[in-house]
Amino acid sequence: MTLNQLTYFQTVARCQHYRLAASELNISQPSLSRSISNLEDELGIILFERKGRTVTLTKYGKLFLEHTDRILSEVNLAEKHMKKLSGKSGHVDIAYVFPLAARYIPHTVRRFLASSNNEKISFSFRQTYTAEMVAGLKSEQYDVIFGSYVENEPDIQFVPIMDQEMIIITPLGHPLARKSAPVLKDLERYPLIGYDRTSGLGRFTRRTYAAYSIVPNIVCESPDENAIASLVAEDFGIALVADVDILEHFSLEKLHLSDVSLRHTVYMGYLKDHYQIPAVRNFISFIKKGS
Repeated sequence: MTLNQLTYFQTVARCQHYRLAASELNISQPSLSRSISNLEDELGIILFERKGRTVTLTKYGKLFLEHTDRILSEVNLAEKHMKKLSGKSGHVDIAYVFPLAARYIPHTVRRFLASSNNEKISFSFRQTYTAEMVAGLKSEQYDVIFGSYVENEPDIQFVPIMDQEMIIITPLGHPLARKSAPVLKDLERYPLIGYDRTSGLGRFTRRTYAAYSIVPNIVCESPDENAIASLVAEDFGIALVADVDILEHFSLEKLHLSDVSLRHTVYMGYLKDHYQIPAVRNFISFIKKGS
């Protein structure tokens, strides 16, 4: 059974006449008759009864027409949807880490939509962790992700889009905040709130501690700057974090390191050598031009 056969059957059922249906379909009447006959043989049931020069549906032909109408309607909807995605009104699924949620993602997407020919493109947004984003990208749940670089992912193209300064945050009035030139080694002197070790920044900070022979007293781990800053503001410890917008909403001290310059790079990621609809390609190109 083919879509052509279903279309032929539907047209004959509507016209109730082989010659008229053949003319509408732009095929010969014998070809149309053979196609319907083959369809009836395949189904093992008679679909039409002849009445003079016209044909009418049998009881079972009427039942089959209901299924045919639904099938061809779904095919038509699928075709329209695919054409829509391939044109100027496609859809982009993106995922990103928490620090980008307050400003970067909404601001960047709004600028993209304001650009020429992008206003009809729609987006789905997902805030999550880098590891989950990478898995979602590889399973095609997401088209583009924004987070930390992940090693040993040869199928993913990572493009740097911004650097974040790493700073120390402390409660208001903390002894370290009174020091004129805080250094990385100061982190050893106080309880430390760390990033979740499975997160991109968790891996980054732990590599940093190892590289500078820092042995921190990590009393707990939290998933993002919002959770970490909440604990620091309530004097559960200090933290080494990326300097992101959300920190401005908390009552705490922000200290810049005087001995080292630590910066964490945020990346855009997408699958290499993978088919992308125009909306996704245009969005990736837009991000690259702005990074």
